Amino acid sequence: MGALHYSKAIVLLATCLGPAVVVAHEEQSEYIQELIVYGRAQQLIGSAQAASEGTVGFDDITLPSLMRVGELVEAVPGMVATQHSGTGKANQYFLRGFNLDHGTDFSVFANGVPVNLRTHGHGQGYLDLNFLIPELVATTSYRKGPYSAEVGDFSSAGTVSFNFYDRLEENIVSFAAGEHDYYRTLIAGSLDTTGGILTGALDATVYSGPWDLDEDLEQIKAYVAHAGHLGAAESRIAFSAYTGEWNSSDQVPERAVANGTIGSLGFIDPDLGGSTDRFELSGSLYFDEFSAMAYIVDYDFELYSNFTYLLGNPVDGDEFEQVDDRTTYGARVDGERELSNRAWLDKLRWGADVRFDDIGEVGLFNTVSRQRTGVVRQDSVDELSLSAYSELMFDINPSLRASLGLRADYFDWDVNALRDANSGSGDEIEFSPKLQMAYLLSDQAEIYANWGRGLHSNDVRGVTLSVDPISGEPAEAADPVARSNGAELGLRLEGGDKLNATITAFWLELDSELLFVGDAGTTEINDGTERIGVELSTFWQATEWLAANFAYTYTDAEFQSDQGPGKEIPGAIETNAVLGLTAAWENGAFGSLRVRYLGDAPLVEDGSVESDDSLLVNAGFGYRWDDIEFRLDAFNLLDADDNDISYFFASRLEGEPPGGVEDVHSRRSEPRSVRASIAWHWQ
Repeated sequence: MGALHYSKAIVLLATCLGPAVVVAHEEQSEYIQELIVYGRAQQLIGSAQAASEGTVGFDDITLPSLMRVGELVEAVPGMVATQHSGTGKANQYFLRGFNLDHGTDFSVFANGVPVNLRTHGHGQGYLDLNFLIPELVATTSYRKGPYSAEVGDFSSAGTVSFNFYDRLEENIVSFAAGEHDYYRTLIAGSLDTTGGILTGALDATVYSGPWDLDEDLEQIKAYVAHAGHLGAAESRIAFSAYTGEWNSSDQVPERAVANGTIGSLGFIDPDLGGSTDRFELSGSLYFDEFSAMAYIVDYDFELYSNFTYLLGNPVDGDEFEQVDDRTTYGARVDGERELSNRAWLDKLRWGADVRFDDIGEVGLFNTVSRQRTGVVRQDSVDELSLSAYSELMFDINPSLRASLGLRADYFDWDVNALRDANSGSGDEIEFSPKLQMAYLLSDQAEIYANWGRGLHSNDVRGVTLSVDPISGEPAEAADPVARSNGAELGLRLEGGDKLNATITAFWLELDSELLFVGDAGTTEINDGTERIGVELSTFWQATEWLAANFAYTYTDAEFQSDQGPGKEIPGAIETNAVLGLTAAWENGAFGSLRVRYLGDAPLVEDGSVESDDSLLVNAGFGYRWDDIEFRLDAFNLLDADDNDISYFFASRLEGEPPGGVEDVHSRRSEPRSVRASIAWHWQ
């Protein structure tokens, strides 16, 4: 491990935590407990720091139809999750004109534990949510933009925190079955013990999928947690386990579908797929004015892919394997103090966290039929981060609130590469100031102005790179971090707990997009980017039984440099919209309808090739009679023959010229399918 420069760490802590240390030595102020109301009807005027933050939960999570676990993030207005590979792989995420790939500039926390993975075998910030059990998620809290000092790495576009139930409202046993051999069994419940509440769940899923290649998905998940008291603190200790295996068709060249070589649900390479194992242990303590937590995550991953088929190796093909084997250790502390007797000062928020990724192996291998034939990269990496933040909140007058924050992120890394020239160590420190203001126009309206700096770390294998692992030629190293600057102007309108709406104009600038290309084991230096857009989000409790929500986003996304073939950012969707309806009647019936529109997007920098737009409709209906619940869900209700994802690059099929053919490679949305479930609830 590269030497940790203690002077930098001391400066980091002193700069961000200094105000907290001073206040901690003074007389404690009276602690005022907040009452939080969950759901899209939550009233946030007077407490929110931005128009683009909020909380959804309960019916907003349980009523809508959920085809994949990763779609839990779609509770965030304007957020979309799709898939370009097998169900067991991390989703593709879209937000504010970003194709976020599998993470990158969108961070997720589950019960406080960070989910994004640095220096991952498949992609930086890899964000796989398959380990989550949806029935355990009580609320989803979200923020967009780099304005909050509380979050750092991978949070430039947004961040989400999934908060689990300490006590399930009811125990449940359920069984679901659907088309294409979909089967899922769940048992979950809570039990009062002498020391607190014990909550557990076991979830098993198998799925063949509609593809010509049997997906053969197998997922097993387990969770057990104990919530109670330890002295003056509320406590929680939790353990979760996940294992998943799957086959994958991946995206396919559209010319192969057009000429009849394969069908729209077909495949080129039958050996693709992967597996993931994830085991997590965490513990948390909650005091009146601060909380502390620690965690350990053991993770194993392997993935077989082939995007270009016979382009690079016309004899054995271009199939490759990516692996990641790591243990992550971390701890975090957050605090909050009321400062009501200090002129304009209202509150101090502060925190610090440490994380260490012990990556035993992260590698890229050439393969044939899942058998290794060569090594491109095989590294071990130690990566440490130390972060601290402090945020002062001001009540300037009865109408005007503000907060001023500063965050510091320190990274230290040591790469031990198979090729010695690509080994190395180093460190980096970044400071990110934040400013947020809110002005109360009336009891029903508030306006916001936000500005902040953020970042995402880059794969440190790219930072220490000096020789291309394939060609052996000198290679340009990447910067340790890509910085971002963002701003928002927003308006929030609330009509009691029946109606609320937000409209936000946003701007976000990045030094560069992702740099390290995990599929090739080298770096690709991209220009800086700029995104300017507007978002609209509304919630309306139309009647006691019917609620509606709508979100719309328009984004103009471009590279900042005039160099190259054009300024368009491939995969940057200009417009998307979502309409959701949920209903719950007193007689036990309930239902949901969700309509998602994704506009077209450029696939090359000059905009000459674009993806098609898509429309997806999901619906569900159920009925609960006493303790028994029946449910029927339909996905892609209109059976639209649209694509979940599209890319443009060169590949080579059998009989094609050595240079391959540039083509759109896409994966269509799954055809219409129906799933039914029955559940038994008891106290």
